[in-house]
Parts: sequence; structure tokens; C-alpha cells
Amino acid sequence: MKRQAVFYTETWRLKEPFHISRGVRTEATVTVAEITADGHVGRGESVPYAHYGESAESVLEEMQGAARAVEAGCSREDLLALMPPGAARNAIDCALWELEAKHAGNSVYAIAGVKPAKAPVTALTIGIGGIEEMVAKARILQDCGLLKVKLNGDDVVEKVRAIKSVAPTPRMIVDPNESWDLPLLSSVHEKLAELGVDMLEQPLPAGQDGVLDGFTSAVPLCADESCHTRGDLAALRTRYDVVNIKLDKTGGLTEALALKRDAEAMGFRIMVGCMIGTSLAMAPALVLADGAEFIDLDGPVWMAKDRDGGLLIRDGNINHAAVSLWG
Repeated sequence: MKRQAVFYTETWRLKEPFHISRGVRTEATVTVAEITADGHVGRGESVPYAHYGESAESVLEEMQGAARAVEAGCSREDLLALMPPGAARNAIDCALWELEAKHAGNSVYAIAGVKPAKAPVTALTIGIGGIEEMVAKARILQDCGLLKVKLNGDDVVEKVRAIKSVAPTPRMIVDPNESWDLPLLSSVHEKLAELGVDMLEQPLPAGQDGVLDGFTSAVPLCADESCHTRGDLAALRTRYDVVNIKLDKTGGLTEALALKRDAEAMGFRIMVGCMIGTSLAMAPALVLADGAEFIDLDGPVWMAKDRDGGLLIRDGNINHAAVSLWG
């Protein structure tokens, strides 16, 4: 089948600033791939991430560099060799998945051979702020199933304790986004465990987490920035309990499914995460959600306006059966 590929960028305004240890964002710039063949259109969305050396311009240029091969009919497996992991490959890979499903008259779940997760619950995120501000947000979210609390190195235990006091029921992920060092982790992990924190996500910088070899944390540790593809897993076995699979890191659903399979075989627990994007970026990640212990796909919750036909999220509960825009 003859293909036509179109790649472009979009900017989506956030309904409020998103504050993590690396800075504050007020909008999300995404890259979109549309691949058309035989009257069917497959789409994919990715989020260029400056922390990984990406910009909207560089990702779009990388996508354009693959356009000829994509239009010539390269497969998703061919794409793994043609492009490196990252946002550019993610958008194209997800578009190819949807195109393949539409051409087959089936769903992506069916052709991937996986089951939709039953009643998936996403984390809802509280960005970094003062204690009173974070507590006020926690009070609003007290009935959700899973909270994700962004922290830097300031007032770690005090903020978690205050949030737990008004939202004691939800499970909790604490995410420092690489902003801690080993002495800080050593001083707080037992206290966080006593407060009921369920998981601690990437406390130390990627590339500097070798010091976790031999360290036993009272709270399970999750590799996020340290885990991109299957090739990273071997080095993580003695450092982390959980791996966070994000399509923008793996470079698409094809590698993400393989990463999940290998990680589970090695004994890792699974988290499915996201960058801040629209439901077009979240829907492919939901294909990974069955069996995942932690799901963090609340990107659409941060949008001032999401795409039509997007995820319906109420108190963290995802109604993926209503998603019509992808897959």
C-alpha cells in the first residue's frame, strides 16, 4: 500500500503551571505524525523533551529524515533500526500501529496480542509548591486512587506528612525528578515508608545512580530517567525495583512492549508513565497498562482543552472504552 506521511508540531496550553524540580511549564509542544494509506490514517503524538537534548525543531527534522523510508513502506521493526529511541520515533511508530490496526479492521490491542487493563487508575500529580499550596491540592484529590507528589530537596518529609494528613487514602508516588543525592535519600527513605509512601521515582540523577548498588531502600525505587530501552535493564537490576516505561523514551509502542516483557521476566515491577501531552499520546501508552502496578497517564488532566474523543478521567479512573481518537 502506498503511504503518505505528514509531520507537524502543535502547542497546547496547560490549565495551570506544571512545576517539577527542573522548572515550570505553562504549555506543551508536541509533534504529530499522520501516515495515510488506502484511505486509512494512523496518527501518533510525541513530546520533545529538552532534558534529553530534544526540541520541537530537532524532533521534526529527525522525523522528516525518516519520511522517505516510511512512505516506502518500512515496518515498525525496520523503524527500530532506522531511528534511535526518542520522541521522533515514538510519533511515527504509534502512527504505524494505528494504520496497521485500521487496515486490518481490528484494534491495536488485538494486533499487539494484549488485553485492555480492567478499570485502570492513573496517578494525579501535585506539582512542587509551598506546603499550604500542595496540601490544598491534595485535599481536592483526596478521593483519587493514586497521588504523584513532585518534590525537590526542600521539606521532603514535612510535605509528605502534610499531604498524607488530608489525603490518607490514595496510594502515593514521590517523584524528585533526579534532584536528590544519596545522603538525602538515606535520611528520608525510612520516614517516607512510615508515612505510607508506595514508591519513590528516580531520586538520584541518571548516570550517578551507581551508588544505589548495595543500598536498600525502605520504599521501592523506580527507574525513570535511567530506563529508556531494553538495553538499560541489566544495569538497573541491583538498583531499582520498578521501571517506568514511557513511549517518548522507548521511541514508541513497539520497543515499549518488548521492554515491558523483558523487565517482567527479570523481576521488575512495572510503571507506565508519560510526558505532558494530549490523549493522542496517552492512548497508545494504555496498551501497556494491563498488569502495571503504577499508571501515570494524567497528561490530559493538565490540558486547558484536550483533543476531541480523548480519555475520560474522573478521580483518576480512566474510561478507555470511550477513547475514539486512536487505536
